[in-house]
Amino acid sequence: MDFLSSDQRSVAPDSELSLADAQRQVHAWIQEHGVRYFAPLTNLAQLVEEVGELARLLSRTYGEQSFKPGEDATRLPDEFADVLFVLLCLANQTGVDLTQALAANLAKKTQRDRDRHKQNPKLQQNQ
Repeated sequence: MDFLSSDQRSVAPDSELSLADAQRQVHAWIQEHGVRYFAPLTNLAQLVEEVGELARLLSRTYGEQSFKPGEDATRLPDEFADVLFVLLCLANQTGVDLTQALAANLAKKTQRDRDRHKQNPKLQQNQ
């Protein structure tokens, strides 16, 4: 995997970022600011923690839970980004190319589930 040089790291807010670019940028950030990757099991724990924070926010925004006084209801994009950052770290340190992995996974799902969801009566309710 080719990693970005320090002058290629920033992405304009309105530009699109590919998974490969995201993996390179996270790696460059780790090299410059993070010293090194945490161990994979530490990052797994971090991922679980971040998913929990995202779940808590989603349950209060879209579910039946309510926010406590002083809680920030606008953090959803940041929480998604926290989950993605740790996932990108884990992919980088385990040698997974997420572009290839996602393409293969979507092909698998398409083959396996091509008609399954369309034929699921539970999904046809409430349309």
